[in-house]
Amino acid sequence: MNQPAVVFAGGGTAGHVNPLLSTVAALKNTGLEFVPLVLGTKEGLESELVPAAGLEFLTIPRLPMPRRPSPDLVRLPVRLRRTVKDLEELFAERGVKALVGFGGYVSTPAYMAARRLKIPFLVHEQNARPGMANKLGARWANTVALTFPGTPLKALHGKTEVTGLPLRPEILDLAARLGDSEARVLARAAAAEFFGLDAGRPTVLVTGGSLGALFLNQTLPSALLKVSETVPDLQVVHLTGKGKAAEVSDFVTESGLGDRYKVLDYLTEMHHALALADAVVCRAGAATVAENSALGIPALYVPLPVGNGEQALNARGVVEASGAFLLNQKKADPTAVAESVAAMLDPERNAAMRASAAVAGTTRGAANLAELIKEVL
Repeated sequence: MNQPAVVFAGGGTAGHVNPLLSTVAALKNTGLEFVPLVLGTKEGLESELVPAAGLEFLTIPRLPMPRRPSPDLVRLPVRLRRTVKDLEELFAERGVKALVGFGGYVSTPAYMAARRLKIPFLVHEQNARPGMANKLGARWANTVALTFPGTPLKALHGKTEVTGLPLRPEILDLAARLGDSEARVLARAAAAEFFGLDAGRPTVLVTGGSLGALFLNQTLPSALLKVSETVPDLQVVHLTGKGKAAEVSDFVTESGLGDRYKVLDYLTEMHHALALADAVVCRAGAATVAENSALGIPALYVPLPVGNGEQALNARGVVEASGAFLLNQKKADPTAVAESVAAMLDPERNAAMRASAAVAGTTRGAANLAELIKEVL
């Protein structure tokens, strides 16, 4: 008997591709025999990550929704109909039995094709504020899965469940080690050795993601200089984003912060930074919030002040649970940031925030989603 084919649609950034790949792995771990087909575009990061994971990769044209009247907007309906028709033929030819969509450009035509063929499908919404593709998909989906409890998205005719975000395997591995007191000590010691720092000193991680965050790079060095006045043994790991380390490094040198302020533009071994961190200062993307919470790391979230405001909403749950702080960028001057960081480093407050963050987060996002997929099948 042929194994059922399951399509996983999504891509664009690592924040969308990684949950997709984690879900495929979790579904395999259930013992289900199936053929995974990953649908994406040639332009997205999925074109690199999916083949590297050993999965079959299928592409469609990128179909962005133009924000203003333009020739692309006029051509969109024709291009969308053509892509949906091509997917109908592909799904029928490959014997697709279910679709799992993660939103974005790729998911819209996939949802439409699955609906026309009466193929059951599941929608996973990563952010606290749903995107257009998943709003459309939720009208027809058998199941809608959410990362955050407060997300205003429900299956019109199916069921809706909060699963959490499917996390990367390295984050799950680190969470398991941090949950064991002996393994936690070993992980922290290894991380300190990696950076040339002291495992016994309070450590702050600053990160704006792979691209960095100019505001954090400009604000945090001054703020952490203030913190070091009351926490003299403070250590910092600051990830600036590729090619953006020079200005921060110059400030560290001029301010005499010394060798205990490590400046890196990019870090492949992110698990070391998270294992050593007593607190994190960062943006509030869905993956960042989900990972910090699952690891039980207190965080100061400074949401990106553009887009539709989803970053602030992503952090709302863990902030309300007292596992993190939220600071609007307009109010995030060095003094305000320093006050929040100093509070997170207080030993008693830090322990309480760790426990609260862990309760707000989950490491079972991929496993929960895999069970829902099995139900759909």
